[in-house]
Amino acid sequence: MSQHHQPAFTIACEACGVDTDTDSANEIVAFYRRHHRQTGHDVVLTRADLEFDLPVADDDLESVVAELEAHYDDGVPIGVVAAVMSERGYAVGETLEEIDDVRMTGALYEPRDDHLAAV
Repeated sequence: MSQHHQPAFTIACEACGVDTDTDSANEIVAFYRRHHRQTGHDVVLTRADLEFDLPVADDDLESVVAELEAHYDDGVPIGVVAAVMSERGYAVGETLEEIDDVRMTGALYEPRDDHLAAV
């Protein structure tokens, strides 16, 4: 009997009917960037299997990142933030736009590429 590994995340473009599976949270962001650059479409997470319970914070991105920081030593992968925000109805592109807006206020920073921390 074989064991079937199910990837942690599934990302889909509803306009194109394209989807992909990945175990890397930040591949969510990479897939969005490639797909958006070629089609102009946003993508959504159709499945996210995180190793911890989702934070119960409201839709406030800064609060979500602050709660997620307890699970990561050197910043929260942006893909994990996108996964949590998808539970709140945000598409990946919408989350990335919100991240840019909040970063411009100085409330979030990137301790390393594609990882976030609250100030």
